[in-house]
Amino acid sequence: MMRTPPESDRPVEIATTIVPLMDVVFAILTFFIMSTLYLTKSEGLIVNLPKASQSQQQQQTRVNITVFPNGTLALNEQVIPIEQLESNLRSLMIATQQTVVIINADKSVEHGNIVAVLDQVKKIEGIKVAIATQKL
Repeated sequence: MMRTPPESDRPVEIATTIVPLMDVVFAILTFFIMSTLYLTKSEGLIVNLPKASQSQQQQQTRVNITVFPNGTLALNEQVIPIEQLESNLRSLMIATQQTVVIINADKSVEHGNIVAVLDQVKKIEGIKVAIATQKL
């Protein structure tokens, strides 16, 4: 019968695993990627805005209307016909909050298209209207 050496005489095996380190690095990387996504300012669809020296940012509940040069209309990034604008705006309004409608229109949009949008928006009482511009 052979005797096994006592515990203190056995060599100690050291195992290094990098899996927990990789998990931590992946979690940190995911955090930074997700946090940078929220740094971008997304207020509406991209159009070429005109410039104005007196422009200000509004601090209320916002609804974005985008008017494209071809006359297409989008309400909060959803394309709709102008005939449905009033009813869709009414459904987005919250009774306890003041609603600001921001019109994003490319500078090449015809004036008549903007007037038609303003006419539909002004049918609803209590809505403030702002036209988006770029600061000079």
